Amino acid sequence: MDNQIKTAAEAAESDALPRCHEVHSDPDQPKASAENLPKSVKAEPVAKKSAAQWAYERTVLYLKNFEEQLDNEHEVAMGFTGGDAGVLRIEGMGYFDPDIVTFYGTDPTGGRTQLVQHVSQLSVMLRALPKAKEGSKPNRIGFRLVEDLEKSQEAVS
Repeated sequence: MDNQIKTAAEAAESDALPRCHEVHSDPDQPKASAENLPKSVKAEPVAKKSAAQWAYERTVLYLKNFEEQLDNEHEVAMGFTGGDAGVLRIEGMGYFDPDIVTFYGTDPTGGRTQLVQHVSQLSVMLRALPKAKEGSKPNRIGFRLVEDLEKSQEAVS
């Protein structure tokens, strides 16, 4: 705790800002952080967001951070926990207020796949898979999702 005196506005802003903390065994490991959140995510106070929107925005941050660590031969995918559902190569993501998050993609056989999940059950294991198409550029959905968040904020402003 610091001994800094804050104005009421600074205290309210501090309470509205998201907090994120990570520690890794490798100190050079890139971390997801609240500082890396797109301006559009920081612009709206957390208290005004639905559970679905807030879960979506933070998952986008983790996706982008994960992709930044991949080489050009791998793409992000999502592993399912429990059961024998397998892996979904993430090709899209969305949310439906107030409490649903959805992932779109393909399974390892190329079959279209969609996961619709309540935010209270959200559990995403990010995985690196070899690119779906050899010789092509890797699909970077996290970067496109962040770009979309930024465009959404510009449209509101």
